Amino acid sequence: MFITRKHLSRRTFLKGSSAAIALPFLDAMTPALAQAKKSPVRLAFVYVPNGIVMEDWTPKTTGGDYALTRILKPLESLKQDMFVLSGLADHNGNALGDGPGDHGRAGASYLSGVHCKKTSGADIRAGISADQFAAAALGQQTRFASLELGCEDSRTVGNCDSGYSCAYTNSISWRTPTTPNPPEVNPRSVFERLFGTA
Repeated sequence: MFITRKHLSRRTFLKGSSAAIALPFLDAMTPALAQAKKSPVRLAFVYVPNGIVMEDWTPKTTGGDYALTRILKPLESLKQDMFVLSGLADHNGNALGDGPGDHGRAGASYLSGVHCKKTSGADIRAGISADQFAAAALGQQTRFASLELGCEDSRTVGNCDSGYSCAYTNSISWRTPTTPNPPEVNPRSVFERLFGTA
């Protein structure tokens, strides 16, 4: 604080007061677009390899005014921002002459739509997955372009399903046709990645 014995003129006092009174209104002078920072778009893919009771999952009606089913009811607060897709088929997850190995093929083709190469070696080949295409388009708005999360430890090498690599069985996200994104299964690791260590 600077204190002086010099008296302020009324004019100087009024100039200073008017500037102080106007300060709160300066925010109103910024452009509207600068004020409204839009939340980044979020996208989630959920994979349930052992299936869902479809009557309890799929809404009975189409359009935005659908009633949430028993399974979807916990997501009610997100309904206005959520789409439920149904009636889709993944024909490349079928055998197509490769014999057994439904779990491996299904995991690899779930988001890529590609019939993966049947191999238990390192010469895996699937396709870039939809989540990675979305991450390339939307990921610049967020700290991490994509997060791959899972529920159980899984390996990405070896034979896990009738001659199909464990990479197919345990990774639904593929950065490139030959690079799976293994899921992170440790909640603490995910937390520290997002928010740092304490």
